[in-house]
Amino acid sequence: MNNEYIIYNLKEALEQLGATIKNLELDNTYDNGDYLVEMQHLYHHINTAWNARVSTKEESHNCIEQDFERWRQFPKDIYMGI
Repeated sequence: MNNEYIIYNLKEALEQLGATIKNLELDNTYDNGDYLVEMQHLYHHINTAWNARVSTKEESHNCIEQDFERWRQFPKDIYMGI
């Protein structure tokens, strides 16, 4: 696994989650559009942490457009059912 890239993305996701919670708590003008943008950013990093977990350090460092688009998608290999 590419631990370095996983950790980077999980830390970014954690930072975004904290910011989203803070904005929901403190910003009276925070609306659905703001929430959408922040959740997209959060999911981008969570999904990338999972989907790029077996990427090489070179692949994650170079991150070509095709990898960026593929890695940020919701994982197809995680079953979310009961």
